[in-house]
Amino acid sequence: MPETRKVAVVGAGIGAAHVGGFTALPERFEVTTVCDLDTERARACFADGQTGVVTQNFEEALADPAVEIVDICLPPHLHCETVLRALDAGKHVICEKPLVSSLRDVDRLLAKSAETGRSVFPVFQYRYGRAGSQLRALNDAGLTGRPFVGTLETHWNRGDAYYSVDWRGTWAGEQGGAVLGHAIHIHDWLTFAFGPIASVYAEVATRVNDIETEDCAALSLRMESGALVTSSITLGAADDTSRLRFCYEGLTAESGRRPYAPAEDVWTFKARAPRDQAAIDAVLGDVGDDLPGYAGLFDAIADALDGRSGREVTLQDGRRSVEFVTAVYASARSGAPVALPLGQDHDLYEGWLP
Repeated sequence: MPETRKVAVVGAGIGAAHVGGFTALPERFEVTTVCDLDTERARACFADGQTGVVTQNFEEALADPAVEIVDICLPPHLHCETVLRALDAGKHVICEKPLVSSLRDVDRLLAKSAETGRSVFPVFQYRYGRAGSQLRALNDAGLTGRPFVGTLETHWNRGDAYYSVDWRGTWAGEQGGAVLGHAIHIHDWLTFAFGPIASVYAEVATRVNDIETEDCAALSLRMESGALVTSSITLGAADDTSRLRFCYEGLTAESGRRPYAPAEDVWTFKARAPRDQAAIDAVLGDVGDDLPGYAGLFDAIADALDGRSGREVTLQDGRRSVEFVTAVYASARSGAPVALPLGQDHDLYEGWLP
């Protein structure tokens, strides 16, 4: 039987949802420690009947030899150094988005991961769920064909209550705005569906809130495949909706409007040639219900640690995400398209903070 891996969750805000994901996989994970300055909030992460260590001391979690995985759920500006410290302590690391705020820092993580032999898994839980498996199955069956165009919408509502947390809306604390903190998941879905990004032209603006960072953006992307994509982002919508629409040679795939779990929503997959619909429906009928969200992400991580890799989010995936955000900010400031990949000679390699 595969071992049950012991986990320390660091940060009990979004970390509480992570604990729920681990708890859904009791044969694979056990959360033994929750670390947070607010010990009552940390204690609340343990369900009735569960016991575990609650601590304010990150070093205490690192020093526990039983802990194999450290799950970083801290504000973004703390990610890089805490991940490096966990790797040096011999732990595998899971880290919430955004992973870090520069290509230089993600390359530091790649070097440290290679040095220590420990893995870093960025958090992109939106991939996991039935719709992701359906699209993968259709592609594997050769029914999607070449990608043509795609549209993405991240239309959410964030106002004064959200930005009452002192680090939000600031470059120093949040490290970026809606492009980095809110649309980052939908852009991960894009590369999952259409492959690597070749270039981006970006316009960003702060129109909704009195904050330092952007809360609106319009992006035009060209994929390495030649497909064209637009991404519309705002934190000034009346409600929270996300929508993805991918037009392929063989079919069009369209999500519902569920904002935080698109892979768990009901999608439509419509053939361009009506005679092909039966083949599409047959493939869809064979796709089971995969574990969604955090549980799906963590299950894939457990598989990778057990030697069955392929479904997990990798550190290279995290680098591509940071690279894309770097290109978005570079384009918005230069007023010109930016081609990817970006090397160490790029002006924003060491960070996009103003």
